[in-house]
Amino acid sequence: MEAIYEKADYILRYVVEYSTLLLELFGICILVFSAVKAFVFWLKKDESIRLQLAQGIALALEFKLGGEVLRTVVVREWAELGILGAIIALRATLTFLIHWEIKNEKEALDPGEDKKG
Repeated sequence: MEAIYEKADYILRYVVEYSTLLLELFGICILVFSAVKAFVFWLKKDESIRLQLAQGIALALEFKLGGEVLRTVVVREWAELGILGAIIALRATLTFLIHWEIKNEKEALDPGEDKKG
């Protein structure tokens, strides 16, 4: 029975580690893509540059937050859990602030839209 438990633990750690890496990679790719796209918008002098960049950053942070939440599955020590909790809280706060910025930027770009609907 002990061997089955150890094998299951090994498989779980393996799946979580690679899934976390994949989510982190997705977040990085989205962030880089958003930055390049924002740079192109900046060259074109597009007014929606801040909105596009903020949406990209928010999406990237959500992928990275998902990776951190997944990482909590295999945490063994309280100190590690505390650090992970702090990272999750920081990323969640950043995501909240970016969504607030997106809302304000949308209102600034289209001030009459909220009053219509």
